Amino acid sequence: MIIKGGRVIDPLSNTDEILDIRIEKGTILEIEKNIDGRKFPGEEILEARGKVLVPGLVDVHVHFRDPGQTYKEDLKSGSQAAIAGGFTSVVQMANTSPKIDDKEKIIDHYKKARDLPLKVYTVSALTRNFGDLELVDMEENFKAGAVAFTDDGIPNRNSKLIVDAMNRAKELGAIISFHEEDPNLIEQNGINHSEVSERLNIYGSPTIAETSFIARDVAMAIYTGAKISIQHISTGLGVDLVKFGKSMGANIYAEVTPHHLALNDRAVLKYGTLAKMNPPLRSEEDRLRIIEGIKEGTIEIIATDHAPHSPEEKAKEITKAPSGIIGLETSFSICYENLVLSGEISLMKLIELMSTNPAKMYGLEGGEIAVGKLADLAIIDLESEYKIEKFKSKSSNSPFAGKNLRGEVLYTISEGKMVYKK
Repeated sequence: MIIKGGRVIDPLSNTDEILDIRIEKGTILEIEKNIDGRKFPGEEILEARGKVLVPGLVDVHVHFRDPGQTYKEDLKSGSQAAIAGGFTSVVQMANTSPKIDDKEKIIDHYKKARDLPLKVYTVSALTRNFGDLELVDMEENFKAGAVAFTDDGIPNRNSKLIVDAMNRAKELGAIISFHEEDPNLIEQNGINHSEVSERLNIYGSPTIAETSFIARDVAMAIYTGAKISIQHISTGLGVDLVKFGKSMGANIYAEVTPHHLALNDRAVLKYGTLAKMNPPLRSEEDRLRIIEGIKEGTIEIIATDHAPHSPEEKAKEITKAPSGIIGLETSFSICYENLVLSGEISLMKLIELMSTNPAKMYGLEGGEIAVGKLADLAIIDLESEYKIEKFKSKSSNSPFAGKNLRGEVLYTISEGKMVYKK
C-alpha cells in the first residue's frame, strides 16, 4: 500500500509535513515527499490529500466486559468500536467476571484476542479477586503478558499492601494504575457532591474521595520509587498533587478521559444517567484545571475508560444505574473540539496524548510513524462534520450520541492492513 499526500503528524520525530508512506508486510518501508507508484505495480494507492495521517491511537483504559458481561460488550464488538475511533491498540481492564488475576486468565485473553483487527492487551488485577488482602503473583502475571497492574473498579484500601505492590512492581519494571476513589467517603457514586447533587436530593461523591487516595499513592510513589499512573483524574487538587509528586522526583503519570475534558457536573442535569460515571464529572473549575494540567505536562495520557452498559441498566433511577459511558468512537473528536479547535493545545500535542505517550508509558508497540516501524495508522478528516446515530459498540450509553462532531476517522490501518473504512 502507498498512502499519498497526507499531512503526516508524528510527535516522536516532530514531523508535520505533506508526505507519502509506503507499507509492505505490515511495516513502513518509505516516508518520502513523492513516492512514484509506477515503480510498485499492483500496490494499492490510498489517496489522503487534505487529510491528516497520524499514528494509530492507543487507549490504555477500556472495559470490553469479556468474559462475564458480554451482553454489554465483547472483544469483537469492542474491537469494532475501537477501530472506528482510529485505535490500533487498546488495554482491557481486569474487572471482568471472573477477574483477570492469574496467569491462566491472561493467557486465555490473548488466545481470544489473537484474531482481532487490532492489538487488545490486558492488565492484571493487582489483588486476588480485587480483594484487600492478597496480591496476585505479579511476577508470573507480568511474564504471562499483563502490561500493567490495577485496582480499577474496586479501589484498594490496604496501604501496607499497596507499598508491597509498588516495591514488587519497581523490581519488575511494571506500572501500577490506580483508581483513586475512597469508597468510605462516597454515599452515592457517579455524581459529584455539589449543588447538582443537592438538586437531586443526594449527597454524591465529594472530591476528597479522589484527592485523599491520590495523596496516599503519590506519597507512596515518592517513598518506593515505583512507576504509577493516576487513572481518569477528575479534580483540580488531584492535578496539583500529581504535579507535586513529579516535582519530588516521583515516577508518576496521569490520565484523563475525554468526558472529563468536555463536561462538568451540570451535564448530569441534562443527560441524567448518561453523564454518571466514576469518578464523576466535577465542577467547571476542576475541568479547567485539568486542561491546564495537560498544557503544563502534568497529565500525559488521554484514555476513554470505555464503559458499556445496556439501555435497561442506564434507564434506572440515577442512584441505581451503573456508572460509566462508552467513548472509543467519539474520543478523537471530543478531544479535538475541546482542546485543539478551542486553541488550548496543538494537534501534535493531542496525538502525543492519545497515541505516543500511552504507547511509551505502557511499553507497547506503536505511537509513532517511522521507517521500520509497524504500520499502525489512522487517517482523519479534520474538516468533516458527522453524527453517530448507531454505534459499533453493543452499547450506546453516551451523552455525545446524536451530536454533530468535528474530525472524522476515515481509515484505520493496523499492522499494514486496512481494518476500518468509513
